[in-house]
Amino acid sequence: MFILIAFGIALLANKFTTSTTKKNFVFETAILLLSFAVGIVVLVTHTDSNRKNNYSNHPTVYEKANWIEVVVREKLKSSPQNNRYIAYIQKVNHQSLEGKILITIPKSNNAKEIVVGHRLRFKTKLIKTEIPKNPNQFDYSAYLKNKQIYAQAYVNPEAIFYHKKNVQDIWFYTSKLRTTIITHLEQSGFDKKALPVAMALLLGQQQDIDPDITKDYQYAGAVHILSVSGLHIGFIVLLINFLMRPIPNTQKGRFLKLSISLLSLALFGILAGLAPSVVRSITMFSFVAVGHYWRRSTNIYHTLVVSIFLILLFQPYFLFDVGFQLSYAALFFIVWLQPMLAKYWTPKNKMLQFFWDIITVSFAAQLGTLPLSVYYFHQFPGLFFVTNLLVLPLLSVIMLLGVLVITIATFTSLPIWCIKPLEWGISVMNAIIHWVASFESFIFTNIPSTFNLMIASYCLLIALVVWWKKKSFKRTVLVFSAIIVVQIILIKNKLDYGSSKEWVVLNAPKKTIICQRIGNEIEVISNGLQSEEVQKNRILQNYATGTFSAITKESPLKNVAYFNRNRILILDSSSVYFPNKATDILLLTASPKVNLERIIKTNKPKIVVADASNYKSLVNLWEQTCNQQKIPFHSTREKGYFYIKE
Repeated sequence: MFILIAFGIALLANKFTTSTTKKNFVFETAILLLSFAVGIVVLVTHTDSNRKNNYSNHPTVYEKANWIEVVVREKLKSSPQNNRYIAYIQKVNHQSLEGKILITIPKSNNAKEIVVGHRLRFKTKLIKTEIPKNPNQFDYSAYLKNKQIYAQAYVNPEAIFYHKKNVQDIWFYTSKLRTTIITHLEQSGFDKKALPVAMALLLGQQQDIDPDITKDYQYAGAVHILSVSGLHIGFIVLLINFLMRPIPNTQKGRFLKLSISLLSLALFGILAGLAPSVVRSITMFSFVAVGHYWRRSTNIYHTLVVSIFLILLFQPYFLFDVGFQLSYAALFFIVWLQPMLAKYWTPKNKMLQFFWDIITVSFAAQLGTLPLSVYYFHQFPGLFFVTNLLVLPLLSVIMLLGVLVITIATFTSLPIWCIKPLEWGISVMNAIIHWVASFESFIFTNIPSTFNLMIASYCLLIALVVWWKKKSFKRTVLVFSAIIVVQIILIKNKLDYGSSKEWVVLNAPKKTIICQRIGNEIEVISNGLQSEEVQKNRILQNYATGTFSAITKESPLKNVAYFNRNRILILDSSSVYFPNKATDILLLTASPKVNLERIIKTNKPKIVVADASNYKSLVNLWEQTCNQQKIPFHSTREKGYFYIKE
């Protein structure tokens, strides 16, 4: 109804408004409302949980084990212990339900290899995706929900039944093609360390990359190289255009070229898994190809807006994908800012011009993604321009060689001399990335940020570029206003945390970690956590970064603590406690062998807390005891971190 009303207003404004100014204002307002309405409808329509036959609307799938039939759609990055897959549910106990789930299967030498298209049947209880158990932790639950995944399943490989017939759809054949390519390259003797990087560069498959290599690319500011994006698609388009040069430039020839280009891009996108960055790049280049076919100059900004609209029309949840946001931010600033940077120096030497273009493009892209990168990842690679300067020329050669090698590997194995140049190129690139990443002093980590600060930073960045493009009094005022807003947000964050106190029991498996924050200073209280471990502990660093604070002190765990007029009794494996002492909070750690009922009667705590260092069986018994005694019980393993705030 909202769409029809907005559409009607737009038609009426266009027909009956006589004044040009009023007509434009009313018409543009109506179009804005119409776009907003379309966005709401598309988002609601593409939300799987709104469908009646989605498993998330049937609570019984979470309450007990059920027989579940699924089709494997995608293989994810595995851990040392488990393989992980995204699968589509077809049936639950012979009832036709649907929806995506995440399946985790322990690795086993005797288990059958699972591939995309396999139909599996197993009995298990679906587990809802958990909310973060520690402060400022990455919200994996929200990440999965944006991908329409509402549950996980842990399945024993021996308990899986395989259907004889696979689901042979486009995902099955593209996965089979990728497997064929990898098999042929392995048979050709391709280096096992370089092969996963080649698959990431050429096919967007990052599942098998060594974590240390990924870390090097992150620290060197080159992680975007491992995701197929506009840079990679550009090389592919150049190769396609080169191969189609013999086709005559007639009306029919141009149409044939356009058809081949669009089909090739679509097939490559499916082969690369239709990641947001791939979809964005393919859509952009498709618009450019269509524009060339009609012999019309394409406005890059219009192309950007239309591509965003079309992509979100079919995949609205891409809007919440970090890769999608970073891709468009980088592309917008390359198109907008890079030409201004390039004007400051025009080298006469073509080689210098080539490297100058690399520097300006890299700087514009990194500047455009800086607020987003700091907000999501809290780090910034200081040597990104050095990385791009050294790697991008080599990457162009690697991509051209890679496309040729992949094309041949689709049909047969290759001789060793044919794959060695590509293998050496990737090995050299990895070595360069590792060398740049080794300068850790240029890697700025644990940078605090908030959503408001990120938005204000973009306002400041845009204001600076606008002022730099054409200086005026109004634009100068705009820049200073943006600076003031950023400073106000920073000061507010500092004051909010600087004037507060907090005592937090973190959810750390097999460890007891307590943070006592007084203003912007954190004291870490733990049972034997070394200083090096404190600095490397991701849970602690997330907490410090999120509260604009720093870890200034480390202390051993004691049996009694005081905070905000609360007496806290801490029982560990030594089971030492002080009877007949009034206790506000009782903290159980390291599975102490105590009579909890007697302690509750003698010490009368207001709440009992058990952290993740305790055995699950003991935690369950303690919870039952607390329920009987009508005492609140908080398990960090189940409910997440526990805190007291002043």
